[in-house]
Amino acid sequence: MKLKPFDQSGVPTVRVAKEDELSGLVLVDVRRPDEYVGELGHIEGAVLKTLGPELETFLATANKEADTVFICRSGARSANATLMAKELGFKSVYNMEGGMMYWNSVGLKVVR
Repeated sequence: MKLKPFDQSGVPTVRVAKEDELSGLVLVDVRRPDEYVGELGHIEGAVLKTLGPELETFLATANKEADTVFICRSGARSANATLMAKELGFKSVYNMEGGMMYWNSVGLKVVR
């Protein structure tokens, strides 16, 4: 993995500076569908699995060995998703610090 993880209050977290740092990672956006295509957009290649039953179903069948980054608007919901995945035995899961608000603030590419 190109990113250097750090711990933020018990949540494995990554800080992204360039789009290519996410290549080869599983990107899971846990926002609502309207947010995914809304003002902040989403990261190309990210799958939408809204926090709640939809994410739980996804995690039940997802590869627990894959490097996975969870994304939301600001990093709060994705932090919860990261902890949920850890509790389910995922080995390499991370919260994207600052979420799509940060991503947009530094001018990284989005899909709407």
